[in-house]
Amino acid sequence: MRASPWPVRADDLLFREAAEPDIEALLSFRNDPAVNHFMVRTHVDPADLRRDWLAVPTSATDHSCLVERHGRVVAMGFLDIVDGPGQPGRPTGTDGLIGYMVDPRFAGQGIGTATARALLGAAFDGLGLRRVTAGANADNAASVRVLERVGMRRERLARKALWHHELGWLDEVEYAMLAEEWTAGRQPRGS
Repeated sequence: MRASPWPVRADDLLFREAAEPDIEALLSFRNDPAVNHFMVRTHVDPADLRRDWLAVPTSATDHSCLVERHGRVVAMGFLDIVDGPGQPGRPTGTDGLIGYMVDPRFAGQGIGTATARALLGAAFDGLGLRRVTAGANADNAASVRVLERVGMRRERLARKALWHHELGWLDEVEYAMLAEEWTAGRQPRGS
Protein backbone atom coordinates (compact mmCIF):
# COMPACT_ATOMS: atom_id res chain seq x y z
CA MET A 1 0.00 0.00 0.00
CA ARG A 2 1.33 3.42 -0.98
CA ALA A 3 1.83 5.89 1.85
CA SER A 4 1.18 9.47 0.82
CA PRO A 5 2.91 12.37 2.57
CA TRP A 6 -0.14 14.55 1.84
CA PRO A 7 -2.18 16.39 2.99
CA VAL A 8 -0.04 18.92 4.88
CA ARG A 9 -1.05 22.36 6.06
CA ALA A 10 1.41 25.25 6.48
CA ASP A 11 -0.09 28.57 7.53
CA ASP A 12 -2.83 29.34 4.99
CA LEU A 13 -1.61 26.78 2.42
CA LEU A 14 -2.85 23.24 1.98
CA PHE A 15 -0.63 20.76 0.11
CA ARG A 16 -2.64 17.81 -1.17
CA GLU A 17 -3.09 15.38 -4.02
CA ALA A 18 -5.08 16.59 -7.01
CA ALA A 19 -8.58 15.37 -7.82
CA GLU A 20 -10.60 15.62 -11.03
CA PRO A 21 -12.15 19.02 -10.14
CA ASP A 22 -8.63 20.50 -9.77
CA ILE A 23 -7.43 19.70 -13.29
CA GLU A 24 -8.84 22.82 -14.95
CA ALA A 25 -7.16 25.02 -12.33
CA LEU A 26 -3.82 23.30 -12.96
CA LEU A 27 -4.27 23.70 -16.71
CA SER A 28 -5.05 27.39 -16.28
CA PHE A 29 -1.42 28.13 -15.51
CA ARG A 30 0.61 25.03 -16.51
CA ASN A 31 0.82 26.08 -20.16
CA ASP A 32 1.01 29.84 -19.47
CA PRO A 33 4.02 31.28 -21.38
CA ALA A 34 5.07 33.33 -18.32
CA VAL A 35 5.19 30.18 -16.19
CA ASN A 36 6.96 28.19 -18.88
CA HIS A 37 9.65 30.73 -19.74
CA PHE A 38 12.29 28.77 -17.81
CA MET A 39 10.76 25.30 -18.17
CA VAL A 40 12.32 22.70 -20.44
CA ARG A 41 8.88 21.29 -21.19
CA THR A 42 7.00 24.41 -22.31
CA HIS A 43 3.68 22.77 -23.13
CA VAL A 44 1.77 19.81 -21.76
CA ASP A 45 -1.13 18.24 -23.60
CA PRO A 46 -4.23 18.72 -21.42
CA ALA A 47 -5.16 15.03 -21.68
CA ASP A 48 -1.65 14.03 -20.57
CA LEU A 49 -1.77 16.46 -17.63
CA ARG A 50 -5.14 15.06 -16.53
CA ARG A 51 -3.95 11.46 -16.81
CA ASP A 52 -0.64 12.14 -15.02
CA TRP A 53 -2.12 14.09 -12.11
CA LEU A 54 -4.97 11.66 -11.55
CA ALA A 55 -2.46 8.78 -11.49
CA VAL A 56 -0.41 10.29 -8.65
CA PRO A 57 -2.38 8.63 -5.81
CA THR A 58 -1.56 5.16 -7.16
CA SER A 59 2.04 5.83 -8.20
CA ALA A 60 4.86 4.29 -6.19
CA THR A 61 7.27 7.07 -7.19
CA ASP A 62 5.27 10.23 -7.96
CA HIS A 63 4.27 12.19 -4.87
CA SER A 64 3.38 15.47 -6.54
CA CYS A 65 0.91 17.82 -4.89
CA LEU A 66 -1.13 20.85 -5.63
CA VAL A 67 -1.08 23.90 -3.39
CA GLU A 68 -4.34 25.45 -2.31
CA ARG A 69 -4.94 28.77 -0.57
CA HIS A 70 -8.44 29.64 0.65
CA GLY A 71 -9.93 26.97 -1.64
CA ARG A 72 -8.06 28.14 -4.76
CA VAL A 73 -5.23 26.23 -6.51
CA VAL A 74 -2.17 28.53 -6.53
CA ALA A 75 0.75 26.21 -7.35
CA MET A 76 1.86 22.68 -8.04
CA GLY A 77 4.76 20.79 -6.54
CA PHE A 78 6.60 17.84 -8.01
CA LEU A 79 8.27 15.12 -5.95
CA ASP A 80 9.58 12.02 -7.67
CA ILE A 81 11.38 9.16 -5.96
CA VAL A 82 14.41 7.99 -7.95
CA ASP A 83 17.36 5.67 -7.50
CA GLY A 84 20.63 7.31 -6.56
CA PRO A 85 23.58 6.61 -8.85
CA GLY A 86 26.07 3.89 -8.03
CA GLN A 87 27.26 0.43 -8.67
CA PRO A 88 24.96 -2.58 -9.03
CA GLY A 89 23.44 -3.60 -5.71
CA ARG A 90 23.00 -0.03 -4.49
CA PRO A 91 19.90 0.79 -2.46
CA THR A 92 16.98 1.88 -4.64
CA GLY A 93 14.27 4.48 -4.16
CA THR A 94 16.44 6.55 -1.83
CA ASP A 95 16.52 9.91 -3.60
CA GLY A 96 14.03 12.55 -4.62
CA LEU A 97 13.71 15.20 -7.30
CA ILE A 98 11.60 18.27 -6.56
CA GLY A 99 10.20 21.13 -8.60
CA TYR A 100 7.37 23.64 -8.44
CA MET A 101 5.26 25.97 -10.55
CA VAL A 102 3.38 28.93 -9.10
CA ASP A 103 0.38 30.50 -10.78
CA PRO A 104 1.74 33.91 -11.88
CA ARG A 105 -1.28 35.62 -10.29
CA PHE A 106 0.19 34.53 -6.93
CA ALA A 107 3.90 35.08 -7.61
CA GLY A 108 5.98 36.97 -5.07
CA GLN A 109 3.89 35.82 -2.09
CA GLY A 110 6.24 33.15 -0.71
CA ILE A 111 4.27 30.28 -2.22
CA GLY A 112 7.27 28.88 -4.12
CA THR A 113 9.37 28.84 -0.94
CA ALA A 114 6.57 27.27 1.09
CA THR A 115 6.07 24.65 -1.62
CA ALA A 116 9.77 23.74 -1.77
CA ARG A 117 9.84 23.49 2.04
CA ALA A 118 6.74 21.25 2.02
CA LEU A 119 8.26 19.03 -0.68
CA LEU A 120 11.46 18.63 1.37
CA GLY A 121 9.41 17.80 4.46
CA ALA A 122 7.43 15.23 2.50
CA ALA A 123 10.62 13.72 1.08
CA PHE A 124 12.54 13.47 4.33
CA ASP A 125 9.92 13.28 7.08
CA GLY A 126 7.11 11.64 5.13
CA LEU A 127 8.94 9.29 2.79
CA GLY A 128 12.28 8.80 4.56
CA LEU A 129 14.44 9.70 1.57
CA ARG A 130 18.18 10.26 2.05
CA ARG A 131 18.84 12.96 -0.59
CA VAL A 132 16.82 15.45 -2.64
CA THR A 133 17.92 17.47 -5.66
CA ALA A 134 16.39 20.29 -7.67
CA GLY A 135 17.54 21.83 -10.93
CA ALA A 136 16.99 25.34 -12.22
CA ASN A 137 17.94 27.52 -15.11
CA ALA A 138 20.78 29.65 -13.68
CA ASP A 139 19.06 32.80 -15.00
CA ASN A 140 15.86 31.97 -13.10
CA ALA A 141 16.74 34.15 -10.10
CA ALA A 142 13.38 33.56 -8.37
CA SER A 143 13.78 29.78 -8.41
CA VAL A 144 17.42 29.96 -7.30
CA ARG A 145 16.36 32.19 -4.35
CA VAL A 146 13.68 29.67 -3.37
CA LEU A 147 16.15 26.78 -3.32
CA GLU A 148 18.64 28.76 -1.27
CA ARG A 149 15.97 30.03 1.16
CA VAL A 150 14.94 26.48 2.03
CA GLY A 151 18.55 25.55 2.80
CA MET A 152 19.52 23.57 -0.28
CA ARG A 153 23.13 23.96 -1.36
CA ARG A 154 24.35 24.50 -4.87
CA GLU A 155 26.33 21.49 -6.01
CA ARG A 156 26.70 21.98 -9.72
CA LEU A 157 26.83 24.59 -12.41
CA ALA A 158 26.52 23.16 -15.90
CA ARG A 159 27.60 25.73 -18.46
CA LYS A 160 25.42 26.10 -21.55
CA ALA A 161 23.59 22.88 -20.68
CA LEU A 162 19.97 23.77 -21.55
CA TRP A 163 18.59 24.91 -24.88
CA HIS A 164 16.10 27.79 -24.72
CA HIS A 165 14.23 28.59 -27.94
CA GLU A 166 14.52 32.38 -27.38
CA LEU A 167 17.80 32.70 -25.49
CA GLY A 168 19.97 29.89 -26.89
CA TRP A 169 22.15 27.74 -24.64
CA LEU A 170 21.74 28.54 -20.93
CA ASP A 171 23.51 27.53 -17.75
CA GLU A 172 21.83 25.12 -15.34
CA VAL A 173 22.35 24.84 -11.59
CA GLU A 174 21.62 21.88 -9.35
CA TYR A 175 20.85 22.16 -5.66
CA ALA A 176 20.74 19.33 -3.13
CA MET A 177 20.03 18.50 0.47
CA LEU A 178 20.68 15.41 2.57
CA ALA A 179 18.30 14.11 5.23
CA GLU A 180 20.75 14.98 8.00
CA GLU A 181 21.00 18.55 6.69
CA TRP A 182 17.21 18.83 6.75
CA THR A 183 17.12 17.56 10.33
CA ALA A 184 19.98 19.82 11.45
CA GLY A 185 18.36 22.85 9.83
CA ARG A 186 15.22 22.30 11.89
CA GLN A 187 17.02 22.05 15.25
CA PRO A 188 16.96 25.08 17.53
CA ARG A 189 20.28 26.92 17.58
CA GLY A 190 22.65 25.68 20.26
CA SER A 191 21.18 22.18 20.52
